Order: sequence, then structure tokens, then C-alpha cells
Amino acid sequence: MLKIRCSSLSRIMTEPKGKDEVLSVGAKTYVEDLASEFVYGYTKTIGSKEMDKGIIVENTSIALLNDVLFTSYTKNTERKTNDWLTGECDIDTGSKIIDIKSSWSLPTFPTTIRAGRDKDYEWQLRGYMLLWDRDEAEIAYCMVTTPDELIRFEPTEIHYVDHIDPALRVTRVPYQRDRALEEKIKQKVEAARAYFDEVVELIATEHA
Repeated sequence: MLKIRCSSLSRIMTEPKGKDEVLSVGAKTYVEDLASEFVYGYTKTIGSKEMDKGIIVENTSIALLNDVLFTSYTKNTERKTNDWLTGECDIDTGSKIIDIKSSWSLPTFPTTIRAGRDKDYEWQLRGYMLLWDRDEAEIAYCMVTTPDELIRFEPTEIHYVDHIDPALRVTRVPYQRDRALEEKIKQKVEAARAYFDEVVELIATEHA
């Protein structure tokens, strides 16, 4: 039974143009890709220098957040799954979910809450709040020094940031739980599941 990763939830949450439809064209394309992966037994891998940095410096970013907030948060390693979603949040404080986003460089670091609002990340957090049964969540954008092997030919002054006040290198974007949006998530996942089954059957029929 298809379950959507919280990190990919935004892919199916876009609104369709037709009033009688549940899934948008983009959502259907995403589900078609998932169906192909399922039938042919592969997983599409996506990589970038920004993603590589996020993985490499994750613990450094958590340490920066702890330094600024005077906390002792640690990386969550538990994956949760319900009837619709699966996900592994970065930090669960017991009352709030925190997702760490390590910015690539100073120009890409959102310096205000308004700049940090992101619908893709918001849906990811809403998925985590549903999975962990939490009423609050936040994105914590952290700007830490980029590893030398990733910088390559870019100016080092936009990547070396240890000299900057730690408080200026963390931007926190809060979200509150919304049960109505959670019902919408369930509706979209169930529609995606039905379409996934339809595509899997279509592939089998056309290659019989």
C-alpha cells in the first residue's frame, strides 16, 4: 500500500486546475514515477552539492541551534509510519518538531521568517506533526561553514561563516498544527494511492 514520504508530500499537495479532480497534473506525474520505480524495482536518486552539504554538516547545524537556544537537542533516528505517511524528522523535543535546513551559502540563507516561508517545507512539517502527534513545528535554517571540498570555485567569503554571530546564523520559521490540512493530506494520499494502483495495473496490462 502506497505511503508518501513527508519529504515528498508537497509533490501531491498541489491543487489541480479542474474542480472535479483531486490530483494535479504534477502530482500524477510524481505518482507515475513511483509506480515505475515499484514495477521495475529501482529507486531514483537525486543529488546536489546543496544536499551533500546538508548531510555532511547536519550535526554541526544542530550544535549551532543548541548554542543559540541553550538546548541539548539530538538527532532523531526513529522513522514513524501511519496509514498515509512515513517520515523521519530531525528533532522531536517532546512537544515540537524541528526540521534542520542547512543553507548552502550566505546569499541562500533566509535572514527573516518571511523569507524562510516555504510551501514544500511546510507540508513536510505538517506530515511530521501528524506522525508524531505534535501541535507545533518549525524550520530551523542554519548557516554553517561549507566543507572545502564542496565550495570548489565559489567565493569563500559566502561560505566561511564561523566569525559571524551564531544568533545571526539561525532563522526559525514556526508552524501550528492544522487538523483541516491534515484531512486534506489524507484525501490526497488516498487519491494518490488509487492512481498508483491504476498505473501499476496499466503497466502490467500494456506489457502482458
